[in-house]
Amino acid sequence: MASIDYDVVKRASSGYPKPATFHPSYGTAGFRTNADVLASTVFRCGLLAAARALLLGQHTGIMITASHNPVEDNGVKMVEPDGGMLPQAFEPIATELANCTLDAEVASVLRDRVMAANAVALTVLVGHDTRPSAPALVAAALAGVRALGVHTHLCGCVTTPQLHFLVHLANNPRSSSTATATAPATGPAGSSAASGSSSSSSSSTAAAADVVYVDCANGVGAAQLQPLVPALAGVGITLALRNTGSGAAAGLLNSKCGADYVQKERLPPSDFADVPAGARCCSVDGDADRLVYFSPAGSSTSGSSGSSSMGLWDGDKVAMLAAVFIRDLMSKLPAELLEGVCCVQTAYANGASTAYLRDVLKLPVVCTPTGVKYLHEAAHGADLGVYFESNGHGTVLFSTKLRERLTAAAGSHPAAAELLLLSRLINQTVGDAISGLLLVELILRRKGWSLAQWQALYMDLPSRQLKLKVADRGSITTADAERVCVTPAGLQEAINAIVAKVPQGRAFARPSGTEDAVRVYAEATTQEAADGLAREVARVVYDMAGGVGPRP
Repeated sequence: MASIDYDVVKRASSGYPKPATFHPSYGTAGFRTNADVLASTVFRCGLLAAARALLLGQHTGIMITASHNPVEDNGVKMVEPDGGMLPQAFEPIATELANCTLDAEVASVLRDRVMAANAVALTVLVGHDTRPSAPALVAAALAGVRALGVHTHLCGCVTTPQLHFLVHLANNPRSSSTATATAPATGPAGSSAASGSSSSSSSSTAAAADVVYVDCANGVGAAQLQPLVPALAGVGITLALRNTGSGAAAGLLNSKCGADYVQKERLPPSDFADVPAGARCCSVDGDADRLVYFSPAGSSTSGSSGSSSMGLWDGDKVAMLAAVFIRDLMSKLPAELLEGVCCVQTAYANGASTAYLRDVLKLPVVCTPTGVKYLHEAAHGADLGVYFESNGHGTVLFSTKLRERLTAAAGSHPAAAELLLLSRLINQTVGDAISGLLLVELILRRKGWSLAQWQALYMDLPSRQLKLKVADRGSITTADAERVCVTPAGLQEAINAIVAKVPQGRAFARPSGTEDAVRVYAEATTQEAADGLAREVARVVYDMAGGVGPRP
């Protein structure tokens, strides 16, 4: 390919000037903020995505979404050729590029910090969610890509996991014989729905027709779930989609609905008042990469630290369900077939779930800092890695070598064939609410379990999450997977003193990676104790880290 014309880059950059007071930083969520100031950042991500494609000789991707954030926000995430996230080593470069003040600086950073010789004709795939700000930001991304002479392919309105999967598929066209980029709704989930659902129905002891009420967060998940409705109806599962973003709900993305709302507020979403008590319900977030289950109160079901109005089965519960199913299959296989299974959690994982994995299932547990990039990396290093954050974001990863061994053993070991199907059912590139929903429904039907039986695996310790603002959240630094505050000096000692007074208490504080806030988590033996512990820790953080606004 001809050398890059950096004068073209500068001219294109002049159409997307950076707001003087805007200083973006690339993190776990990519870049995310109010959509009105984001155009320059998205343009430069277009440059970076095109440069990565040229450097690596493979297709890359850009997803325009702010996930569970309010509708006025938007964001941009980079997708690597394997369908994964931007390498952590490139995050500072993305931040430097996004913060350039002059067009000449943009070209200079691109030339000196990003580019190298030798490239072939490649494509950057671009997707977006349902936000009204998407068209303008997509145009900025396309302009950045085209400024380097790289082709673009607009995937349209897709979920974030679908965009990740489509990038992976573009670079590995033989990895799936059934999924196609022209039918993203049948991506990793749909390509195996028939095989997964049919094997579940053959041995299910569940009711002949199960109804699952799905809160679609008035987001992109509604349109992408719709093709699965008739497919699952054929095996006795009725998906009742709600909060689909149509009619009066148009523009109400993540407004009192979605996985983040349900998990954080522990309240049923809007448009669920008429759902019967005890019904099986789940909620996805705005870009459909998070999944939690819940049930209106009034039956024997009660989920993770459930409120009086509903029971909640969060990401910890989904991880435990997957781990139980995988452990069942492992017990039927030769030990040498699986070289290592790893369950990955963050400090937010309920302590009872960690104890269940360690003491009951006898599976190794690794704790990482908060952020899917850390969990994914740890799980990717195992033969079989299970990770779900409590917010519902996660997946189950199978190594290439394990899939090869399972393929070889499938003929003589039915459990190996089931694990192989599981690897096809659940998204191998990133957390995916749609494939996660299929995973949960498959396991519940295979085991013939109700929500109450799922909940009975273990009982969560009551917990509480709070957030507060401080003058500079960067003044709080942490260690030990964010469970210990290093600075300000004396803060961790103060937290320890508060925790020591609470039976089975645990608490930590950490700077948020997605918003200008400090997050506090606490758990204890009663909800009252957990609430009080979280409040006391928030107060000491406020006092010692320069709290802003009302004291908690």
